[in-house]
Amino acid sequence: MTRSEHLSRRDWLKGAAVGLVPMSVAAAIGLPPARKALAWAGGASAALDALSLSTQWLNGPAPTPKALAGKVVLVAFWTYSCINSLRVLPYLRAWHARYRDRGLVVIGVHTPEFAFEKDVANVRQALVDLDVPFPVVLDSDWRIWRAYGNNAWPAFYFVGADGKVRGHAAGEGDYDRHERRIQALLAQTPGPAIAEGLSPIKAVGPEAAPDFAELGSLESYIGWGKADAFASPGGLRQDAAKAYRLPAALDLNRWGLSGEWRAGEEFTTSLAPGAVIASRFHARDLHMVLAPDQPGRPLRYRVQLDGQAPGPDHGWDVAPDGTGVIDRPRMYQLVRQSRPVADRGFAIAFLDPGVRAYAFTFG
Repeated sequence: MTRSEHLSRRDWLKGAAVGLVPMSVAAAIGLPPARKALAWAGGASAALDALSLSTQWLNGPAPTPKALAGKVVLVAFWTYSCINSLRVLPYLRAWHARYRDRGLVVIGVHTPEFAFEKDVANVRQALVDLDVPFPVVLDSDWRIWRAYGNNAWPAFYFVGADGKVRGHAAGEGDYDRHERRIQALLAQTPGPAIAEGLSPIKAVGPEAAPDFAELGSLESYIGWGKADAFASPGGLRQDAAKAYRLPAALDLNRWGLSGEWRAGEEFTTSLAPGAVIASRFHARDLHMVLAPDQPGRPLRYRVQLDGQAPGPDHGWDVAPDGTGVIDRPRMYQLVRQSRPVADRGFAIAFLDPGVRAYAFTFG
């Protein structure tokens, strides 16, 4: 898989999130016919058979064909450091809890974006941290993703009791329609009547719905392979140590570095205490994908907004005084604006060296 292919998927999802492209019709995604064939297979169980392309399962063994026979199956593609994937988890949990005894099986397909998401121990820990109750198959080589012709995190494939894909959706939103589709498919199977009404959803912290109306900043990568909008003088130096400085002022949706860093293709690593990443953004929430360079080594940071501690605008992973700790590779919510959303200046200073910074995301 080339990086240009990978980037086009993310760009497509960004457009879907703000309503610029259709999200629910497979033809609108523009898949090559050969790849579209599986997702809309006429033959029974083709979509479910593709799940056997990986033998690594967490939260239980791989469901057998006998266990899935006559069941409605929701196949959900996701990855644990992706904010779009995290915000669908409250719905997947609710549907799993409500309909599992009536014949619904929710299966997560964990297809990684970053290399650390291929580590089984990291994914296993994430399933605990995120309270994921359904079985998850590890698609670390993207074989299931390719077999489905999938294009985005998250994506849903609704498989009827006959084993055929009866619906597909990519991106966030439209959850009422998704649940109605589940109810309609279950109603076609033997069993008690499906109760009317939609499931109550509890979403807190990073899993809360985004404020798309105020989303004026989009995802930005920090490794040189896909970095854009970088504003520090001289640009990123690939795979070499460099002392960076911030420009006198950052324009909206630009970011920069200060201090000693080494820019790698996928992530950029801080080399000395006090290294800083700064940006100017417009969104309710700001997140970063961060990791320590050594497992089990917690690294401290301090966040500022407009030069001050964030106070009531602190994120889920930050105290009001701006302090926090990177304890494992994952996404960290650093800002949630509590007042009307405005353009803000963000800076995070890493008090310990060895931080790997992958990406900004917003909500």
